[in-house]
Amino acid sequence: MRSEIKQCLLLAVPLAAAQLAQSATGFVDTAMMGWLGSQTIASGGLGAAIFTFLLLIITGIVSAVSPLAAQAKAARKPEQVGKIVQQGLAISLLLGIPIVIVLWNGGALLLLLGQNAATAALAQNYLRAIALGFLPGLGLAVLKGFLSALFQPQVITIAVVLGTLLNITANYVLMFGKLGLPALGLAGIGWASTLSLWSMFIALFIYIYSQHRFSSYRIFHTSFKYTFTQENRRIFWEIFQVGLPIGGLIAVEAGLFTVVTFLLGQLGTISLAAHQIALQTASMSFQIALGISLATTVRVGQLAGERDNSGARLAGYVGISLGALSMAIAGIIFWLLPKSVVSLYLDIKNPSNEYVVNLAVELLAIAAIFQIVDGVQVTAAGALRGLRDTRIPLLIGIFAYWGVGLSTGYALGIWLKYGAIGLWWGLAIGLASAAIVLTWRFSILQSITDSR
Repeated sequence: MRSEIKQCLLLAVPLAAAQLAQSATGFVDTAMMGWLGSQTIASGGLGAAIFTFLLLIITGIVSAVSPLAAQAKAARKPEQVGKIVQQGLAISLLLGIPIVIVLWNGGALLLLLGQNAATAALAQNYLRAIALGFLPGLGLAVLKGFLSALFQPQVITIAVVLGTLLNITANYVLMFGKLGLPALGLAGIGWASTLSLWSMFIALFIYIYSQHRFSSYRIFHTSFKYTFTQENRRIFWEIFQVGLPIGGLIAVEAGLFTVVTFLLGQLGTISLAAHQIALQTASMSFQIALGISLATTVRVGQLAGERDNSGARLAGYVGISLGALSMAIAGIIFWLLPKSVVSLYLDIKNPSNEYVVNLAVELLAIAAIFQIVDGVQVTAAGALRGLRDTRIPLLIGIFAYWGVGLSTGYALGIWLKYGAIGLWWGLAIGLASAAIVLTWRFSILQSITDSR
């Protein structure tokens, strides 16, 4: 047990730090949107919700690179590891280009979804700026998956931290027009994110290309005539078979939060701004559990590839426990210091922000309650991913997030008119349902494996 906790933490701490640093981009963006007023934070929040939702879905698909590469490495097949990464990058291009076109026309999409015309127009300025960062965001996810599978998470952390610092600096310069540049406002935040995503992708690309220890994987050593070999086509579809349910599960969960965001957008700027503050804060703590989940996927995948069933079981339960513990600590902070958290986004002493601040504090109290189950469900899903079990978790997610979470939230928030409070209780109940069933699923699979 102690050995597995150590192995998990050695991989999870750098990955969680990288996830936290990358999420800090969204946190800093939201905080700096608040400097421009509640209308900007509401519009930027809508734009960020669309971009993040689509990015999470496609990165979920290409995240199959991590468990597949981990198992290929455990089987001592370095060239197959390289081909898995190559096909992951190809899928990123194939799926990413159409999404960039959708983002470029995001304002029209928001109008179709019933959002205010002024809010949609301001959000489109942000979306057109950040759209060009979508492709490097996908490529970054593939290269992170490769380095994680090879137990090289430290370089990911360094690249992401430096990219985040660049984003913060560029936000300030481009928002307010420093260094002789024009003041771009909300659009400047989008351009800063694009610059940050490109810088992180290029940094990891150069690192992998320049290191001799990665040469045996031959990731960047191929020619066009070898791209469509039978083995490459097999790997291409294998990534889709494993990754599509992962992306689907992420879409189901992220879609729940996105739909809630749109529903709150129809309730007014106050509800939307308070929701965006609470959601961005909860997202920051979630990144720690997500980093543990990524580490759990690699550990379970590696041990499963070595046919060590008892080790894979232990790795899964250790990951789930660490995920719950990390989120419990975050929940305590939300519960005890809600106004301090909100003050990071808005001036809580400004009377014009009073209603937003009070509602955000109430939403953070609900977030504090569901932190533990959120940590359990994401790490349980990571453990199942390591076993390449992705289809049933997708069905579980549809049931828990939409069948339980959204229906409950809609009933409380819209029908019973509890507004944002009711919708957030629906989120909590949906996450709790997912945590219970996904953990049960992992336990059942391990029992079946032991009986063979």
